[in-house]
Amino acid sequence: MAEVLDYFRKERLPSIWCPGCGHGTVTGALIRAIDKLGLDKNNIVMVSGIGCSSRAVGYLDFDTLHTTHGRAIAFATGVKLAKPNLKVIVMTGDGDCAAIGGNHFIHAARRNIDITTIVMNNNIYGMTSGQYSPTTPHGMLGTTAPYGNVEYAFDLCELAKAAGATYVARATSYHVTLLEELIEKALQNKGFSVVEAMTQCPTYFGRKNKIGGAVELLNWIKDGTINVKAAAALPPEKREGKILIGELHRSERPEYTASYLEMTSKVQRTYNDYKGGNRGCELNSD
Repeated sequence: MAEVLDYFRKERLPSIWCPGCGHGTVTGALIRAIDKLGLDKNNIVMVSGIGCSSRAVGYLDFDTLHTTHGRAIAFATGVKLAKPNLKVIVMTGDGDCAAIGGNHFIHAARRNIDITTIVMNNNIYGMTSGQYSPTTPHGMLGTTAPYGNVEYAFDLCELAKAAGATYVARATSYHVTLLEELIEKALQNKGFSVVEAMTQCPTYFGRKNKIGGAVELLNWIKDGTINVKAAAALPPEKREGKILIGELHRSERPEYTASYLEMTSKVQRTYNDYKGGNRGCELNSD
């Protein structure tokens, strides 16, 4: 196993993430999962959009794309179709993925394209001064919700599952061992995989909502979650208000890139037969 720092661009460290931010914890879990699986970093492409979470790819010593706001999955789709042999990983945030990038998210799930998406969900737009995001809980405060958020939050895992993702899981920056295990499983899934990593933003979310600093936020996250295995043995009233963590969905379905390449190969064979003089062959035949 390589040293963890071997996966980082050391000259870019230390990061500019705020003290107490959980994004470094999530990035570390991803790197340890990659290392444990023995994946060749030269065959991995990391893609991000814009936001605090998207800074991660700038610190990682892989082939990386730091793209426009909300478009990480669109760029990642292009990479995967051009080079199907590569392992493509998207690192994104709740605003980048679920707001401006929401359509890319649901359609990548619908297609079941072989991309692993790590969503760092800190319930707020951290890079642009704390506006509420699609995952900010109802009633919580943000700079654009000074009297409380009147909207209700997306459940990103339920959204991914409903849209067609074949691996969906959730963990937190408190449950680091679980997070690493779930990312490892997601990386091995042949299809669209989503791991939501609930994480803390003490600078905006914690301070604005008077929860406290990093430690208090981690305890707040811990107290608000329950493992799906434990929840299964509890009555509904004991589970009420708790967010499920763990492996939430796994299924099998044809992967988009493989299906697309199979289709294009069939069209090419049909065309070659036609061009070679087999005029009885229809271009849309099997």
